Amino acid sequence: MTADTSARYREFKMPDVGEGLTEAEILKWYVQPGDTVVDGQVVCEVETAKAAVELPIPYDGVVHALRFDEGTTVDVGASIITVDVAPGTPSEAPAAAASAPAPPTEPEAEAAEPKGRQPVLVGYGVSEASTKRRPRRGAAAVPEQGAATAAIQAEMNGVPAPAALSRPLAKPPVRKLAKDLGVDLATITPTGPDGIITREDVHAATAPAPSPQAAPVAPVAEPVPAPVAATPAVAGRETRIPVKGVRKATAAAMVGSAFTAPHVTEFVTVDVTRTMRLVEELKSDKDMAGVRVNPLLLVAKALLVAIKRHPDVNATWDEAAQEIVLKHYVNLGIAAATPRGLLVPNIKDAHDKTLPQLAESLGELVSTAREGKTTPAAMQGGTVTITNVGVFGVDTGTPILNPGESAILAVGAIKLQPWVHKGKVKPRQVTTLALSFDHRLVDGELGSKVLADIAAILEQPKRLITWG
Repeated sequence: MTADTSARYREFKMPDVGEGLTEAEILKWYVQPGDTVVDGQVVCEVETAKAAVELPIPYDGVVHALRFDEGTTVDVGASIITVDVAPGTPSEAPAAAASAPAPPTEPEAEAAEPKGRQPVLVGYGVSEASTKRRPRRGAAAVPEQGAATAAIQAEMNGVPAPAALSRPLAKPPVRKLAKDLGVDLATITPTGPDGIITREDVHAATAPAPSPQAAPVAPVAEPVPAPVAATPAVAGRETRIPVKGVRKATAAAMVGSAFTAPHVTEFVTVDVTRTMRLVEELKSDKDMAGVRVNPLLLVAKALLVAIKRHPDVNATWDEAAQEIVLKHYVNLGIAAATPRGLLVPNIKDAHDKTLPQLAESLGELVSTAREGKTTPAAMQGGTVTITNVGVFGVDTGTPILNPGESAILAVGAIKLQPWVHKGKVKPRQVTTLALSFDHRLVDGELGSKVLADIAAILEQPKRLITWG
């Protein structure tokens, strides 16, 4: 981009939208080339390893080019959209401004930032104004520039890049894949448009070469390592789904939790008939008008009362300091299944909330998660979690701790079952609870007392008053 147009075309880079994340997937573009945008307008939705986030553009102008397609995973700092901030302005380089060129395979250097504009997006740095020398045609410009810049500018000007300085063309995610697999891009023959190296090219470079049809030979003594690339699926019989975003982060977190914290799970089956009656009574209570009342609400309240009676269960393990950190607050996590994967947002300071306030917070948390609008902040700082597997008709399970938390309570399906009540077998509403806890923090006695208290409250919900 020349000095004449550098002030006209602004590059918006993928910001770090949450605590040092390195990449995000573009889920949806809300604008197209030629659309007018204003400062603060949301132009796309991206998904990080934690949540889906909408990105506002910090410029006024007309969309010049979208650098990546929907579904592409983009590194933080890569330019994702170019905006013409002075549309209609005459330019000395009409050929460059007349039409939107195809997105370059490597993000261009960011254009100068006006000193009066302070970006507000997390991770979007402020840069001083700068200009760039107009690219010269031919090899004469090469000594004044880096190898990559020279190759890209030469290609844009229609001049073949010098052989000694030529750089393979590939998008950032493809370069990362090649780096992870140990593949030298310079050795790959590209099959993409305009000589771009694709993911398939990288995988093909790691696949073993087909053996020629020849007479049998003696087996090689050295073991042959398995190919890194997976064998392509048989058409119609297999479907491969890339693991990324929330699902990828969840998988890594669960593996880390399962093999870091020594899990113990205890179970108890309890008669919750009285709790179910209380749920029906609360639904008609005027103080609960406008909020959703369900069994999960009373389970959450029972857990909070049990934690109040046994505060040592609400802690975390500091591996670096070799300390147990007791929490004097409860950020109550609620595991929510969403189309993007498992999310565990939490209710901040749940221990201080009244029952109507807790019901309101639960309703907002669940609806926000289902809409896919849970923010990264809403999933940080949890201390204990509830997972309601009963909504799927499951009796119970052995839940895995949310990383950094001390306990997680699984609530099974509430079913009408034969139960001995007052010396007689009667149909009663029964459920099974499972409490998993970190045995570094919580010994068997403490974990058992907490679970027993939760069960006792659900069996006799008046204990919410006497114990609360």
